[in-house]
Amino acid sequence: MAVSKTNDRVGAIETRGIEPVPDHERHGQASQMFWTWFAANISILGLPLGATLVAFRGLNIWQAVLVAVVGAFGSFALVGALSLAGKKGGAPALTLSRAVFGQRGNAGPTLITWLSRVGWETISTTTAAYALLALLNTAFGVGRNTVLTLVCLLVFIICTLLISGLGHATIMWINKWATIVFGVLNLIVMGFLVATVDWSKVLDAAAGPTSGVIAGVGFVAAGTGIGWANAGADYARYLPRTIPGRRLITASAFGAGIPLVLLISLGSLLSAGDPTLATASDPVAAINAMLPSWMAIPYLIAAFGGLLMSNHLSTYSAGLTMITLGLRVPRAAAVALDVVVMFAGGIYLMLIADDFYGPFSTFLTLLAVPISAWIGVIAVDSLRGRTYDSAALMDTTRTSRYWYSGGFRLPAVLGWAIAIVAGLLFTKASTSTTDVWFAGPLSDTWFGVNGLGWAISMVVGGLIYALFGRRTGSAAGSADGSTSPTLERAGR
Repeated sequence: MAVSKTNDRVGAIETRGIEPVPDHERHGQASQMFWTWFAANISILGLPLGATLVAFRGLNIWQAVLVAVVGAFGSFALVGALSLAGKKGGAPALTLSRAVFGQRGNAGPTLITWLSRVGWETISTTTAAYALLALLNTAFGVGRNTVLTLVCLLVFIICTLLISGLGHATIMWINKWATIVFGVLNLIVMGFLVATVDWSKVLDAAAGPTSGVIAGVGFVAAGTGIGWANAGADYARYLPRTIPGRRLITASAFGAGIPLVLLISLGSLLSAGDPTLATASDPVAAINAMLPSWMAIPYLIAAFGGLLMSNHLSTYSAGLTMITLGLRVPRAAAVALDVVVMFAGGIYLMLIADDFYGPFSTFLTLLAVPISAWIGVIAVDSLRGRTYDSAALMDTTRTSRYWYSGGFRLPAVLGWAIAIVAGLLFTKASTSTTDVWFAGPLSDTWFGVNGLGWAISMVVGGLIYALFGRRTGSAAGSADGSTSPTLERAGR
């Protein structure tokens, strides 16, 4: 049977919401995951991550590169592994999560996921608006003011809405070609930025403590792959079941790892020579000041485009997550509602808040804990051979096989909740020793000092679910071809 031209065609609005994709509409190759995650990670937000490693973690450049490789490649290999659920069940990640947590129990992880997506969107939107303001000033001499700030926010949001609103097929097409264009622009800009580095300071920098390396790996993982782990299935759900899972994992790890290692390493280089990047209230302007004036326009275009590539993915997933939460609107309408929240967040960060890096750093640190707890539970459930019943996923009434006890699957829900508490006990969110936003009572222990609260959350959630979660609800799916044991084995 031919692939549906209504649900997944470039340039047309995708009409499918969160309902599982049947086999006859599956198409594509594993390489789509490479372009998807490359596109999501070519934005200049990788530079502040690298700057933080040097300025706040005390690492030298060699340690920062090691941290970038382990944190980026490792965390996105996990994203790839979790995206296998999308290939198996054909639905978005948090919709599939109903089979694990129960129809009501899934509300908590889904809400946290939506908050995570909105947070990332707000940060991307704010940074892109700074880039557009700087572009207008450089090209036309237009100074920044409140009205122009609002206009720049709206321009970026409209661009995001146009891509995310159209849906999966358009996103996949744009990811590939725009990534090539903006990737080349970024490489050119990176070459000029390298020329500004004070190499004597970089090479003379002393090595930081091992604890800083461990904490840095956790920070990079939390700020990159962990933040996307609950969205991988959203983009793998149209892929045929027969694609080997190892290809998806490899494509995801390399697609994100290549740009992230380059950008994080460059951010570390720049901060080692000039630590002001790590404390700049406007990171776009701080980087722009390091470039020759004639490079400003290419740099700002690359910055704007890279952020757009990341933001349309996050917005697309946020729309699916809102529908999973119970919003009864078409997918495109959910995306439109999400950008309204994004606009409000951008106004706050640009016109009200005094600090950019404080919210950025603490946001990454704190939300990594509940997301990691979800990952721990989902990973154990997947290892047990979970399959999905398409009809039950969409049935939110008491008749659903995923209703369990009052809508909750207690081992999963309790495991997730306990894991969050355990992780926060060891978590400290701060930008310096004097600027502490949150500190758990055990944050001064070895695990807390090394920034491993998120890892503890993941382990605790997985262990509790492994011990108390019996294998239930994992039989073959319904007759529409959504799942079968034979296909499951073939798709691994």
